[in-house]
Parts: sequence; C-alpha cells; structure tokens
Amino acid sequence: METTKTKKCGLLALCPAAHVFALLGAAVIGLFLALRHDHALMRSLSEACVQPIHHRLARLTAHLPFSLAEFLYALAIGGTAVYIIYELVQLVRKREKGRRLYRLLVRLAALGLMVYAGFCLLWGVYYYGDDFIGKSGLVMEDISAEDLELVTVYFAAKLNASAPQVARNEEGYCRTDRAEVLTRSPRIFRAAAERFPCLAGPEVPAKGMFFSRIMSIIDFTGFFCPFTAEANVNADFPPALFAATVAHELSHQRGVAKEQEANFVAVLASLESGDADYGYSACLLAFIHLSNALHSVDPAACQMIYEGLAETVLQDLRENNSYWERFESPVQTVTDAVYEGFLQSYGQTLGMRSYGACVDLLVNYYAEEAAAYFGLPA
Repeated sequence: METTKTKKCGLLALCPAAHVFALLGAAVIGLFLALRHDHALMRSLSEACVQPIHHRLARLTAHLPFSLAEFLYALAIGGTAVYIIYELVQLVRKREKGRRLYRLLVRLAALGLMVYAGFCLLWGVYYYGDDFIGKSGLVMEDISAEDLELVTVYFAAKLNASAPQVARNEEGYCRTDRAEVLTRSPRIFRAAAERFPCLAGPEVPAKGMFFSRIMSIIDFTGFFCPFTAEANVNADFPPALFAATVAHELSHQRGVAKEQEANFVAVLASLESGDADYGYSACLLAFIHLSNALHSVDPAACQMIYEGLAETVLQDLRENNSYWERFESPVQTVTDAVYEGFLQSYGQTLGMRSYGACVDLLVNYYAEEAAAYFGLPA
C-alpha cells in the first residue's frame, strides 16, 4: 500500500515549479501585508526602488506604438482560458481526474499569487509611503460651504471661458482630437513638475487602448500598469473628459497612487500646462466633483451654478452621462464592487467614494485664486 508520504511526494511531483511559485508568491504577499504599515520602509522602497524602475520601464515601453500592457493582459486572459478549457476536456476524456484537477488548481493559484505579489511590490508600496500631499508640502484645512461654493463658481466660469477654445462639431459637442491629445501628453507635466518636483518623471505619452469598448463595458476610463509602467486610456468615451483622463493616468505613472490625489494632480497639471484641450477637460473634471459635493450641501446653489453654464458645456456633460448610461449593467456592478474592494484593501477606506475626496484638495488649493478672480478678499 502507498504511504501518505509517498502520496504527498507524488502530488508535489505533478507540478513542482507551480508549487514553488505559489509558495514564493504567498511568501511575498504575506511579507508585504506584515510590513506595509512600516511607513519608513514603504517610503524607501517606493522612492529608491519602485519609482526608478517605473521611470526606466516607461522610457523603454514608450518606444512601442501599442500598449504592451494591453497585449500582455489579452495574452494572459486568452492563454489562461484556452489552458483551462484544454484541461477540463482532458479531465473528461482521461483517467487520474483528481491529479489533473489538482495540477490545474495549483498552477492557476501560482499564477494568481505571483501576479498579485508583483502588484504588491510594484504598486502597493506607494499606498503606504509618502502620498502626494505629504511630498508636495500642501497644507490641508477643513473647507467651508462658502469656500466650496466659491471654487465651484470659479471652475464654472473657467469652463465657460475655455469651452470656445476646443474643437467642436456643427452641433456644438466637443470633438477634441484624441490622437493629438496623446501626442502632446509627454509635456503636460512640465510646469507642474517645476512647481512640485515630486511630480517629475519621464516625458512619455499615454497610450490609447485597442479594446476600449470592453473597458467601457466594465466601467473603466483607463489604468496604469505597474508591470510595464504604461498609462493606458480608454479611447471610446466622449472626448470632453479624455485629456483629463490622460493626465490622471500619467499622474499614476509619476507615483501618485491614491485616486483622489490623482484626480487633483490631473487638474493641476492640465491647467498649468497651458494646453487648451487639457485645460477645458480638467475644468470639466473639477466641476463635476465640486458640483457633486456642493449639491449634497446646498442643492439650490448647485442648481443655480449649473444653470449658468454655457450650452456647449451642458451638451458635453449630457453626452458624457448618456454614453455611460448605455453600459449600466450587472457587469458594471460587479467590476465596481471588485475595484472598491481593491481600493479598500490598500487603505483607501472610502472605497470608490474616495474619488470625491479630491474636492478638499481643489478647494484648499484654488480658494485664494478663486477669490482673486472675483475680486473678493482672501
């Protein structure tokens, strides 16, 4: 009779490499979870190790005319699906079903653990080191309803002023050339990096995605890939917010991990760049967040500001809302829930609501500028 020890050795012999990679991935993840609250260590890893790696990778992958990240994800998803189907067929047709099933599960577990371990090392450390607020030296204070309304009115005024500066079709809708926006993306952070050196990074372009419609279906406007250091952008949704999305993903490339900070940095960099397309898009992004926050405090004031927007701005807002309404489905509900869980797993306790936290940054940073614009005392 075969002993228990022999059986165990037999299972290990089925896929020794998969066992090693699974244990290695689990060890790295466990070590990260154990040490992630060591702020000094995470700061050292992110600034001395991970960010330099990302800068080099970004310069390297910038030479490719397509998104390497998108290619690798498609290859991984397609290859994994083919492998699972093949193994399931073999399970039905051949003997030793238990061993085949065990080998399949261990290999899939090893793949998942190694990918997540890499994600922890190349992205997770950013969440527990110095964030943008800490590195920039910005002072955050509690905001009043009055300041929130003032800055919202200010961005509404900037929207109205910048709306005529972007390309529009005969119906008045924004039709910014996405290809041109991507071409100009390498220099968008120049001025912002001079003001905040922590935003310095390689001047490389963001990349439009081939499978953009799929990204819309799962409710994503873009993503930063820590394995290739590419800023990837959905190129299917209406162009009014496209440039701001490019700036958002590029901010991730420069080490701004938290979503609320990335939104603020996208607005800041776009406005500082002096580029008309980026400026209008950034004002639209800022206004959406500010007006949503103001509506929860003073719906009447929010409605009055909204009614003061130029018709072209209102058209762009309506077009954007109409586009995303087409994709409302259980698929979006699931992906939103998964992403919210991901954000919370890295300490962003507000989950997806943390996108709205950029309002505090916007009001603190632009309140004085808004007061000066309207001739009010600071």
